[in-house]
Amino acid sequence: MDSISPAVFVAKPEPTIFVVNVIHAHPGKQDEAFRIIQDVVHYVAERKAGFLWSNLAKSTDGLTVVNIEAIQGAGNVDEFFSDPVFVEKFRKLDTVSKSEFHTYTVGDLVLPKLAAVLDGDAA
Repeated sequence: MDSISPAVFVAKPEPTIFVVNVIHAHPGKQDEAFRIIQDVVHYVAERKAGFLWSNLAKSTDGLTVVNIEAIQGAGNVDEFFSDPVFVEKFRKLDTVSKSEFHTYTVGDLVLPKLAAVLDGDAA
């Protein structure tokens, strides 16, 4: 099914809220932790209007997984956790990891100096 994503890149900070999950996988459980948070994020992406986008990544040392997720507002976190199916899926992380999450607002967006990059002058 094709769909158009509302996610776009902009040159200036927008009043976006980010949720950052840091998942410290139990030994040998990084892939399983990744699959669990991936399932959680896809569940949210398919059902919650406040979801904008997510980046999921595994550390190269095999120890952690991160979810960097953009949402429309801080209230979306409470909305997500009020869904019992979401909570059940999210709690599965406890079986393979210790995790924490925090919410952030954009304070600065730093981009390369495009003219300098194009001219080959990195200074």
